[in-house]
Amino acid sequence: MAFNFCIMTQNLDKANANTIEDFKKAIEKCREIFEKKLKDYGTSWRIMRTSSLTDQIYIKARRIRSIEEKGNKNARVDEGILPEFIGIVNYCAIALIQLALGPGETISAEEALKLYDREISDSTALMLNKNHDYDEAWRQMRVSSFTDIILQKLLRTKEIESHEGKTLISEGVDANYRDMINYALFAIIKLEEA
Repeated sequence: MAFNFCIMTQNLDKANANTIEDFKKAIEKCREIFEKKLKDYGTSWRIMRTSSLTDQIYIKARRIRSIEEKGNKNARVDEGILPEFIGIVNYCAIALIQLALGPGETISAEEALKLYDREISDSTALMLNKNHDYDEAWRQMRVSSFTDIILQKLLRTKEIESHEGKTLISEGVDANYRDMINYALFAIIKLEEA
């Protein structure tokens, strides 16, 4: 895997070091799916506007919540919620790429992977800083809380998009996508541990 945590591991306590290892495994799973879909579909997502990607992420988060509320046995598509959290990570990374490049022509798979790694790395650096300040609080949270927070961030993102990206005091859509990546990764880690 091209993703590298070496720079981030300096001066970290043991708890954060464990989180880094957990994140590595979760990111590897997400990146593997992203890479396989690149082989199947190429970078056809380059045509999408970020507002459409926000809606795609929203669909995935709503499905997770629906399964959490109704139970997996009542789901008509027997995939569970883990693939949906992986999809959230990958669509958020795509949205961040689209924010940087704008919708446009397809790019090579190699370029897409390089951009994906950059966005995941930047998001993970944010998580490590916040995780240090919050003392691993996410480990005591429920997966359903991650779902609700992701849905809240999606509603915020949609609101900011309806204001053409302008905010008075709040972070922009990029910060919300980064937070959603990290909450989805937390959920993947918790689901894998269960």
